[in-house]
Formats: sequence, structure tokens, C-alpha cells
Amino acid sequence: MSKRSLKTYRGKRDFRRTPEPAGGRAKRSPSRMFVVQKHDATALHYDFRLEAGGVLKSWAIPKGRSTDPGEERLAMATEAHPLEYGDFEGVIPEGEYGGCPVLVWDTGTYRNLTQEEGRELSAEEAVRRGHVKVWLEGKKLRGGFALTRMGQSRRWLLVKMKDEKADPKHDPVRDKPKSVLSGGTIEGVARRG
Repeated sequence: MSKRSLKTYRGKRDFRRTPEPAGGRAKRSPSRMFVVQKHDATALHYDFRLEAGGVLKSWAIPKGRSTDPGEERLAMATEAHPLEYGDFEGVIPEGEYGGCPVLVWDTGTYRNLTQEEGRELSAEEAVRRGHVKVWLEGKKLRGGFALTRMGQSRRWLLVKMKDEKADPKHDPVRDKPKSVLSGGTIEGVARRG
């Protein structure tokens, strides 16, 4: 992981005040990891992160993930995070960037399904080109998902692909609100803070 890829992340944080990891020590995992963190900042949202290029490429999803292929979700690209952030759960102090409680809502591994003209693109290249297809094997989320950038903006659309894991009637955000690490709620993380 290059120092440059985490420059924006590190520039927004005072690591003497925040418990968030500065990054730089984690090795790439043998299988690519993903994490979804529930973040009760200015507005409650879910941060979706995919391991690519030695960092966690990240998107903020205001309404969280959906298992309904007919539903598009806005996903705003944010700065890359260090791999160590994948198990960060705690309270970012008030006054710090993103200050509020964070919990690990889901985690697991993913398989990159992105192809162009019959050849597989690396996850890093797919993100750069603005279209990513992945198969998630998480504790809560499973199946295919696609992320597509809208023009050259930070705005992306996240869609559940039509597969055997699709379920228009299931709302994982509502039905499974707790942390997969601690079993706690976002309010419980805030109280522990």
C-alpha cells in the first residue's frame, strides 16, 4: 500500500485524538475482504468498503444495502481507508472527521466478477474505470452486487444483481441492525465510547 493512496484519509484525521487506525501495517488478505460499517454521523449511513490495491476502496450509502434487484441505491465515493479499518468499531470523537459511533455491520470476502471484452479486470482497475461487479460472501450479505459511477462524479449507483440470493421482501438494514463483531447496536457503541 502506498503512502499516497492514504494521504486524503490521513489528512482528515488527528490520530492523537481518534481511535481510528492510521494504517500501514496490515498485509493484504489471502482472499479479498469487504466490510460494511454502520456510521451514525451527521446522517446515519452505511460505508461499503472493498479491498483493492492494498487499501479499502470506500463508498457511503445513505440508505444501506438492499437485496432487491429492482432498487438502486446511491453510493458516494469517499477516500480510501487502510485495511486495518476493516475491523474498526468504536466512537470517533466529536470534532474529528466523521465524529460519531461506528459499528461493523457486515464483513466477509468477495470475488471480483468484473470483466471487459472477456477478460477479468482487477478490482482496482474496475473501480478506476467506474464499474465494479462482485460476489459477496458475508455474514449478512451474499450474492452479486454492481457499482456503477455516474459520469465522472463521486456519485455511484449500487444494485443487487438478479441471482439466487436476491430477495425483494428482505430488508437487511431493518432486520439485522447489530454488529457482526460485538453483537451490539449503534446506540450501544455510542454508550461504550
